[in-house]
Amino acid sequence: MDADLDPLWQDMDWAIGQMLIMGWDGTEVTPQIRELITDHHLGSILLTAKNLKSAHQTAKLVQELQTIAHNAGHPYPLLIALDQENGGVNSLFDEEHICQFPSSMGQAAAGSPDLSYQLAKATATEVSACGVNLILGPVLDVLTNARYQPLGVRATSDDPQEVSQYGIAAMKGYKDAGVATCGKHFPSYGNLDFLGSSLDIPIITQTLEELALSALVPFRNAIATGKLDAMFVGGCGITNPSMKVAHACLSEQVVDELLREELGFTGVAISECLEMEALRTEMGVRTGTIMAVQAGCDLVLLCRAYDVQLEAISGLKLGLENEVLTKERVYTSLRRVLKMKRGCTDWAKALNPPGISLLKQIHPSHLALSMKAYDDSITVMRDNEKLLPLNESMHQEEELLLLTPLVKPLPASAMTKTILEGSTKIRSENPIHDKWIHRERSAIMSGEGVFRELGRSLARARHGKLLHTSYTANGVRPVHESLIQRASTIILLTADANRNLYQAGFTKHVAMMCSLLKASGHKKNLIVIAVSSPYDFAMDKSIGTYICTFDFTETAMSALVRALCGAFTPHGTLPGTLRKAPRKAVQSSAGGKSKTRTQHWLVEPYDIERDTKGLQDLLFAMVRGSAPNHQYFYAFGPHSFSLLSDVMTMEQQQHEEEDKKKMEEQQHFVVRNSSTGALYGFCSTYYLPSTFTGIIGAIFVDPSKRNLSIGYSLHRRAVRNLLQKHPDIKQFQLGCCLPGIFPGIPLDQSDALSMSSAITPGSTTSSTAASSGLKSWFSTTCGWDLSPSSSSSSVVRTRKIYNLLLPSLQSWSSPPDLPTTLQLAGISFDLIPGGGSGRTPNSTPNSPLSAEQESVLSFVSSHATPEILALYRLALLQSPPYSSSLSYSSSASPTDPTSYNNNHHNNHNNNNTWIIRAKIESQSPPAPGVVEGGGGGGGGGGAEQVIGTIIISSELGRDLHLPSLSSASASSRGGTGGIIAPVVSSMMGQQQTNANLLVLQGLVMLGLRQNKREKMASCLLNWVSNGNGNGNGNGNGNGNGNGNGNGNGNGGGGSGSGDGGQQQNNSVETLLGMGFEVQQVWEEVVNGVEQFASLA
Repeated sequence: MDADLDPLWQDMDWAIGQMLIMGWDGTEVTPQIRELITDHHLGSILLTAKNLKSAHQTAKLVQELQTIAHNAGHPYPLLIALDQENGGVNSLFDEEHICQFPSSMGQAAAGSPDLSYQLAKATATEVSACGVNLILGPVLDVLTNARYQPLGVRATSDDPQEVSQYGIAAMKGYKDAGVATCGKHFPSYGNLDFLGSSLDIPIITQTLEELALSALVPFRNAIATGKLDAMFVGGCGITNPSMKVAHACLSEQVVDELLREELGFTGVAISECLEMEALRTEMGVRTGTIMAVQAGCDLVLLCRAYDVQLEAISGLKLGLENEVLTKERVYTSLRRVLKMKRGCTDWAKALNPPGISLLKQIHPSHLALSMKAYDDSITVMRDNEKLLPLNESMHQEEELLLLTPLVKPLPASAMTKTILEGSTKIRSENPIHDKWIHRERSAIMSGEGVFRELGRSLARARHGKLLHTSYTANGVRPVHESLIQRASTIILLTADANRNLYQAGFTKHVAMMCSLLKASGHKKNLIVIAVSSPYDFAMDKSIGTYICTFDFTETAMSALVRALCGAFTPHGTLPGTLRKAPRKAVQSSAGGKSKTRTQHWLVEPYDIERDTKGLQDLLFAMVRGSAPNHQYFYAFGPHSFSLLSDVMTMEQQQHEEEDKKKMEEQQHFVVRNSSTGALYGFCSTYYLPSTFTGIIGAIFVDPSKRNLSIGYSLHRRAVRNLLQKHPDIKQFQLGCCLPGIFPGIPLDQSDALSMSSAITPGSTTSSTAASSGLKSWFSTTCGWDLSPSSSSSSVVRTRKIYNLLLPSLQSWSSPPDLPTTLQLAGISFDLIPGGGSGRTPNSTPNSPLSAEQESVLSFVSSHATPEILALYRLALLQSPPYSSSLSYSSSASPTDPTSYNNNHHNNHNNNNTWIIRAKIESQSPPAPGVVEGGGGGGGGGGAEQVIGTIIISSELGRDLHLPSLSSASASSRGGTGGIIAPVVSSMMGQQQTNANLLVLQGLVMLGLRQNKREKMASCLLNWVSNGNGNGNGNGNGNGNGNGNGNGNGNGGGGSGSGDGGQQQNNSVETLLGMGFEVQQVWEEVVNGVEQFASLA
């Protein structure tokens, strides 16, 4: 033994006793705990709520324990440890003498590290007056997956720097009050996986590198201050490529190597309670105790079971006897423990705690501090309808309904105290100290009355009638419906709804009821209040008014009542990544714009082998979270984004080198969890060399990960990659028609319906309806210019793209005058199948295309974007290899729907994909952009010129990557036919608009007839669009496209020059007049490359 240690410690029984921290059940000293102190020289005690009834009783109990130790010859006082985190985790509760303060997350919401310091100092002063000299805090965990971690509001946030800032402030407050500190829970309880362990414990799956970038940051920063006395090491498992640990506190790799060597911690390491069921059944407490000391722990915790505690003591003695443990190792821990004792206690202080006399003096000031802290922590995340304060949104005579979940009272509450005082002692077999689930499960269980006083206080404060009832996992019952009908305002409380899913379901049901009642003219205001985790509905924008309190103690509920009734304006902010911008006050007088906080996520190239499953899971999540009119998303999968390479494979077999490059380049990106393989976001990009256009085809973000800057990071990487890889790039396009997942920014139904206001003669601009949230995000966050092209030089083109549905095809009939009008105009049509001339059912894709098919591709190439051209090639090349032509007969009755020659249909009735050509007889050389038709139908006179095309397909929705078509077909009884990508020439003579509309009507009419002949029940018309170009490029437009066109008006589905707004209105209105309904609508935007020059 070294000379710096008292000779007493030569007795290893004394030394071993200083390496243990133990507790017991009961509010008085028992023979067992007395024996542990006197006979086994136990040096540290953990007090829990089951030991403590009041401040006075606590002071007397601690004084008795210290007296026992002193009389037994202990050289140093006992360490008396306590959990007093505030919020819902306080072991000592006394309404008269001990103040309640907000939880760690609530303190961060108040926005002041200095306030956190004051609260910690006040807390430590109070417990120190009762004889406590070690607080098990601060909590230094980072909530990596904040929604699903049981720590909840016990942790500060998901931002490691914010956790560091507030953790260090609290640590300094404890120290300045003379109490020792213990950071927890090393290496992290904020990123636990509860599903990936074969043991009855959660695990950490992050690599050490990932932990170092996030979870370990607060621990490292706290250690660097030199004020952290102890570290609580958790019992979780760790599984990553470099570490396989069953229990962190038993691992030398975690304690000695990571905590001490890498982070430089020199204080006392305290183990998790070794009474854990998983540890006991796996290796036994005796072995576990030895392993904890071998790993580097200085204090081994055993919470309450006396027989287990004796087993641990015997284990250490046996380890020394068998030389599994060395005396040197024991003395190393002994020195650390004694150093901490010397820093926080002495016998004079330990035997004479100030107790009630001091608490009475400081209570008034601490009570005022508590009220201020809770008022500052109340956070209004959203109040879109200005429902706060209540006296300004509802009349006094109107009824207010309070809906609250059934929860168990918090340990630190008057109700719990009443229950405990009226019950007998209850012993539990499970350890209580810091089990990852214990705290939260004990707080969220069935029990009436927790919020009864809240209802009473709220009724008194507003001087009006209040209805109050609870809700359970049984959902919305008739009593709830009746009360909701009566009330004008409903206040609904949730407590960790992400883990108590019945609360989430109940809230959404009530929100839907309120929305429906409001739509029918009833006043139904809904206020949702998260009284624990703020993540319950933080991302759900459908909840218009959302308030967070961070705990539901009586003090917190009192502050909530004051906030609801206008006693003060809440100024709280949300933690970490939820704090996108400075707090949005209920009524803010501050001017100026708030700056959005963004994070930069690691964005990686998409790897088809590694990421396919993750992308499929992400797409499933998208389907679950998509709007009803976008449910067709279920029809596509990971393969949908690689269509272009499939098209190029076929092109390379049949087309010249310069044609091959039109759609050949693509690159996709992901944000992923490198540990689990889960994808949090995906972005597809394409490059069109023929037009020097970079395309953002799709951006998906997991609904549970939105508003964390993942989409921003994906977009930024995508744009930068296109700029760096293609120095010749001239423009960026938002939306892609092939693959047809997102032809543009999806607009909601209100945006689609608002188009009707623009469908009027003489309109020259696109709809000025309010932009959707997505449009705002692309504009403000990603930098797109979404203004009308005529008003901005950076906007090359904007167009709206529609999917239209004709729901009852079999009862539809042609417009009566249309066939005659087409005949008089000299417009004829023919049906072009896939495959080249002379192909047989045994032909291969290498067979040449027929002249008719080549004429289609030539026409589309001159009048549509490369995306649409690739779509036509795909339709032709994937169609059956036989011929089945259909031509309009000038001698047939124009009103007879059967007056079309179907020469081979009966022989090949399984051919379900065709191209219809519109042609006109020309008496002069074709004008620029007009293609001469190759043989096949139509009639007579001069050469025929192709003036329009359309694809008809009832089977190729999935093959053409048109999820809207394939899903509509799958969900429709009798099937849904498809009419895809109408392309109309812009060279139609003097009355271009009317002529273009006539051609479009003719193509669609024949498409409908053909689908009707195939017995389809309905028909979906894909990609009807308008052009709105400003002449800086190709203004695309289906139907009759281009606005202000000083160039070619090209479009996937028709084009033309002239006023784009007028033509959009005419084409859409014409098709609606034929019986179609708007199914989906998107807005495609093309910006000049200069818009993104800063990202180069």
